[in-house]
Amino acid sequence: MKRVLIFLFVMLSGAAVRAAESETLAERTLKQIVERQKTILADAAKQGDKIDEEGLRAQLQAVSHDYERLLQDNPKFAAAYASYGYLLGKVGMKKESVALLLRANQMDPDIPLVKNQIGNYLAEEGKPLEAAPYFLAAIKLEPTEPLYHYQLGTLLSVGRDDFIKSGEWTRVALDRAMLHAFQRAAELAPDRFEFVYRYAESFYDLETPQWDEALKAWAALEDKAPTPVERQTMRLHAANILIKSGKPDHARALLDTIDEPALAGQKQKLVAQLAETAKK
Repeated sequence: MKRVLIFLFVMLSGAAVRAAESETLAERTLKQIVERQKTILADAAKQGDKIDEEGLRAQLQAVSHDYERLLQDNPKFAAAYASYGYLLGKVGMKKESVALLLRANQMDPDIPLVKNQIGNYLAEEGKPLEAAPYFLAAIKLEPTEPLYHYQLGTLLSVGRDDFIKSGEWTRVALDRAMLHAFQRAAELAPDRFEFVYRYAESFYDLETPQWDEALKAWAALEDKAPTPVERQTMRLHAANILIKSGKPDHARALLDTIDEPALAGQKQKLVAQLAETAKK
């Protein structure tokens, strides 16, 4: 939720600078709606499985009515279309969401959140080639936002076959772009474990291995892992890389340090791989 609000308030502050003086009240109203939306969703997250679904639905319906009134009075307010579209996407109204986002994009083509959300919609609809330009546009508008790089890397990875079949990408170019996207996300948000983990994991996706770089990535993750089982999980990955890169002795030594019961099955699979390698 914090990340959502950062996006929204960055978007709003940018719109406020561009807005005419007559739009000041509309801008203030939108911020109030977003703040109320923040509170509602934060409270819902705290309730977890005990959430009052009917109560949440009623509150979000009231927020939607506020958006609609705001847009009725300010039909050219791009930031409001973007914010409302984002909310509708979060409650599962995908088509309604993207309609508002596309409208916001027409009015103001410089809102990175809008580009990213349209890209998400197209990716979820199985249209990676159409989604890519929107993610790239979001990155161009806000190059230091790690999420946009992460989204692009994910798209290139999941949609690999579509990109290559299009004839516009080679496997080499796609692998390079995917790895770079995940690397930038990890560099920009080194404390976001999921971003750093996916960067390390992306080395498995490459057609041409870069095992030395992969080992560095898993070693860096092990240093950051907060619990013994997580640290040993990273060590399992490092051992796997060592097996793949033809260094069985190093892999065996690393596996000998893994003693977490929860990882016994994964460890045994790698031990079996070492045994098979020794037979060849």
